[in-house]
Amino acid sequence: MVDVQPPPFRSLDDFLFNSARFSVPDVRNLERWNNRIINNLLYYQSNYLASAVAFLLAVGYFWPFQLLLGAAVVISVFLGFVWAAENKATVRRFRRNHPSLCLIAILGSCYCLLSFLGGVSVFLFGITFPILMILIHASTRLRSLKNKVENKLESIGLKRTPMGLLLTALGQEQEAGS
Repeated sequence: MVDVQPPPFRSLDDFLFNSARFSVPDVRNLERWNNRIINNLLYYQSNYLASAVAFLLAVGYFWPFQLLLGAAVVISVFLGFVWAAENKATVRRFRRNHPSLCLIAILGSCYCLLSFLGGVSVFLFGITFPILMILIHASTRLRSLKNKVENKLESIGLKRTPMGLLLTALGQEQEAGS
């Protein structure tokens, strides 16, 4: 954890506006789509974090207790999943073979727990909506040749970033830039 480095912010022009190109992913080629998502998550992770924090702050302004409750539940379920994946071979195999199902299971478990605690609306709008927006952007954002070259040069260090550690914990151990 000591050598975890935050990556640089990408320009808003590159992230959303003039030079940004978007396209619907080819859902028939899941490996290529998964690579696009992972590479964009790694490359734009500082922008994604800033966007999610801004949205969380806006939701937290209106519903602070429910947001803290939702965050505590999500963090607890995620840490429980990571612990189980590290200590149970069957969970580790399942995480490696079905990472998308693991994410859905984590979010579904959080939804069920929060429905009992009464914080479902804040969970849906404050936690899952930013995740959905990030995944949509990462799925549809095409990278320019300049970004691909920068990503190849940075790919050695991207595994030691917060997003690299999160993707590894979710079972996405593939190399960036491939």
